Amino acid sequence: MRKNYFWLALLLWLLSTLPTNAQKVGLVLSGGGAKGLAHVGVLKVLEKNRIPIDYIVGTSMGAIVGALYSAGYSPAEIEKIVLSQDFQDWVAGRPLTGKVYNYFETDSDPAALHLGLAIDKNFKTRVTPRLINDATLNYQLATMLAPAGAISDYDFNKLLVPYRAVASEVFTRQRVVQRSGSLADAVRNSMAFPLAFRPIRQTDGRYLFDGAVVDNFPTGVMTEEFKPDIMIGVNVGDVAFKQYPKTPKDDELLTGTLIFLGSNVADTLSVGKNGIFIQPDLEGYGAGDFNRAKKLVTLGEAAAEAKLAMMLRRIPRREDTLALQQRRRAFQDQAPRPDFKQVNVQGLPTEQQAFVRRFFRRSGTNYTPSDIEEGYFTLVDNDFFSNVYPRVMYDKQKKGYVLSVDARQNNNLTADLGVLLSTRSMSNFYLGGSFRYLNRFLYTASVNTTVGRFYNGAHGAFRVSLPGRFPVYVQPQVTFNNFNYQDTGGLLGTNTETTQIQQRDLATTLQIGLSPNYRSRYIITGGAFTTRDRFSNTDELSSNATLDVNRVSGITAAVKFERNSQNRRQYATLGRRVEFGFRAVKAIETYIPGTTASPDMEGRDKNHQWLRANAFIEQFFTLNKVDSVGVRTSAWGFTTDLVASTQGRFATYRSSLTASPAFLPLPDSRTLFLDRYRGTAYAAGGLHFVQGVAGPLEWRTSVYAHVLVRPWGRDPENTLLAKRQNTISRPYFTAMTGLTYQTPVGPASLQFITYDEKNHRFGVFAHIGYVLFRDRALD
Repeated sequence: MRKNYFWLALLLWLLSTLPTNAQKVGLVLSGGGAKGLAHVGVLKVLEKNRIPIDYIVGTSMGAIVGALYSAGYSPAEIEKIVLSQDFQDWVAGRPLTGKVYNYFETDSDPAALHLGLAIDKNFKTRVTPRLINDATLNYQLATMLAPAGAISDYDFNKLLVPYRAVASEVFTRQRVVQRSGSLADAVRNSMAFPLAFRPIRQTDGRYLFDGAVVDNFPTGVMTEEFKPDIMIGVNVGDVAFKQYPKTPKDDELLTGTLIFLGSNVADTLSVGKNGIFIQPDLEGYGAGDFNRAKKLVTLGEAAAEAKLAMMLRRIPRREDTLALQQRRRAFQDQAPRPDFKQVNVQGLPTEQQAFVRRFFRRSGTNYTPSDIEEGYFTLVDNDFFSNVYPRVMYDKQKKGYVLSVDARQNNNLTADLGVLLSTRSMSNFYLGGSFRYLNRFLYTASVNTTVGRFYNGAHGAFRVSLPGRFPVYVQPQVTFNNFNYQDTGGLLGTNTETTQIQQRDLATTLQIGLSPNYRSRYIITGGAFTTRDRFSNTDELSSNATLDVNRVSGITAAVKFERNSQNRRQYATLGRRVEFGFRAVKAIETYIPGTTASPDMEGRDKNHQWLRANAFIEQFFTLNKVDSVGVRTSAWGFTTDLVASTQGRFATYRSSLTASPAFLPLPDSRTLFLDRYRGTAYAAGGLHFVQGVAGPLEWRTSVYAHVLVRPWGRDPENTLLAKRQNTISRPYFTAMTGLTYQTPVGPASLQFITYDEKNHRFGVFAHIGYVLFRDRALD
């Protein structure tokens, strides 16, 4: 009998040391920025091989991936998300395609540096730090994770997979384990890495930072919270330097040590003696390499496959694939209808809260997701508001979602700076500033100026903005332009042969804008203008010559429709820009001949009135190819530009051209006065192709063709005068090919160009910065 008891006890002891079917498996996902995308590959291998996941704890990027899985997203769905262009835009702080709102925005300017300042009643100034723009990321997290929060009643234990997110308290540097509340908040807190993403203010007033600061590999949290039988730990952060970097490049060392010092390093033994530690080989990859998402996911798969035999041996329990899919579907089916019942605003004075709520327009009795999205992106694109954070929570009593907008800081002063360096004469400096005041309406006073040799300009405006179902702004403004084609010297010392022409214009107008949605606006403009063109009637000009002067003064009114969803101010690869306009002009022309005119030419005053219509469409389509190097952009596009005007003949051939609309297909076209590109009516079209070379480096090629309808020609009886031709010109061709690189101060480009004009047949053009000019008085 004693012998039998002995063998029975021995058998029970052996069984207790072996894994059982009741094993609970905990998955720990570390932080590491973009390197955390390797977690997606690990999840794919685990689910493919039916290895169960009963609990998830994550930090930083591990918190994001873990939250998506716990919220019911499959590994395949998560992979699709992180490989999308939208995801690249989220993490880079770029607005999503189609979410560019140009109602509150003024026309595109060449500013590369935009600084927000806040001045209080005591004249104390606070500078808004320029971190990654998190507006799009915050909204996407809030909306993607809102259904799971509602289903679980904001208890992380009731998610598809029980979940914890690790953050750290800013001032005490204590670890904070997030177990309940907004799932999006928990994720956003866990990824607020210093000097990258700003921390968000909690409902209790605290600010939380990235959990990587105190616990980047939270195996201890897994043990304390869930007590799993076995742990799988995936670390994509640092363990320690393999060897001291004695001969690195300084910038690489400084960047690497910043991340190293900011993150708590992993303890490889903390998964326990029976646990599985997975460390993907991410040598050569950095925390910001999100554009190499495909390769990072693949490396995560490879690391998990290398430990697969060990996992299968130590975790004999298998997840029923069909049952998992059914459980995931059943969880997602519990999500409430996406109806929003209310919009709350916090952190602003009462009158400003009322102003913000008017950004959100109802469709019927509820707000639809489209209403909420439009209102949010409209709000964040307004410079007066910064640090806007959305919270989406489900209210059982209202039987719908409630959006709470936290906007605790505002900018009432902004400053802009831009620099353009070019091999042509367009090099210049741009300075701008604006002051905003919000009470019942938003009042904005702005001024900006451009100083250069070829171009000088200034713009001043005062805008009153009225949000509502159909937002409206009213803006009196003054615009000055001066183009000096005669002064061909550039900052880089280059010279370009040009016609001797100087063009100046001044317009004082009242502009009224109406925006039916955040991608388009209707503009009505009316006011007075004056233009002054000085020109030579010959290509050979002596030093004591006097130029002809042609002044046009009068009134004008215009109606314009604009739509812009392009992803860049210049050199776009995606999106559409549309402009349809109609303008009426009534003016008097004053001509004063100079010494280059014939002696019998006399000055004159003549009344003019004309109508002008124009249509412009530019569309780009992007095809992203994901390979081992990263995301390569391949894009193609087209341009259509149509202009028709009843404008009559001016005093001379040259003045008729200077007063006519111009087809300006390329960035440098403004610096060249091309006779064959000017006329009262023309039709133009272009094709574009863009091929990504490496990272932000692109090869761009554009080809254009245009024809002039009844173009100006020289009168055979007097070549100084203009005479309209009764034909359509032959097609004129323009082509450009070259490299473009997106830099922090704007695009840098080297282009090889050909124009269909004898004096400018071929050229090489290079620049750094935005090549953008203000509209002229009659554009």
